[in-house]
Amino acid sequence: MLRRRCNDDCLLAPYFPLEEVESFAIVHKVYGASNVVEEREREDAVKSMVYEARGRLRDPVHASAGVVFHLQKHVQDLLEQLELTRASILESNGQINQLMSSLKNVQYHDHQPKSTIFENGNIVLDDTILGSNLIEFPEECSWDL
Repeated sequence: MLRRRCNDDCLLAPYFPLEEVESFAIVHKVYGASNVVEEREREDAVKSMVYEARGRLRDPVHASAGVVFHLQKHVQDLLEQLELTRASILESNGQINQLMSSLKNVQYHDHQPKSTIFENGNIVLDDTILGSNLIEFPEECSWDL
């Protein structure tokens, strides 16, 4: 670690308080003190320099670009996972629709009026559908045709 500190007469002193000596040291190590921007941009520049410098120390080859590539890869993986999840949801919805259709058919058949001629496999003789009671056949009947 450098023993540099941002002195009181340093242009960047307002952005590197004494408790952030490490931040100034890594920025100075990576960028040097001569790369100073306009005053209105300095705060953002300092934040950016600290971020970039830390990235450069962690990964000297890729620096913060390595983080960006990693995040882009993570986003791509999440998009692929999202597509798989959507496909799974569509498949599940199809299965649900098939099951609901099957249940509706079962319920429809269960609510169909049952024939009163047959009950438990036996013929019922007092059926009202026929209009008369077959057990009580009328005694007086004209058989003349």
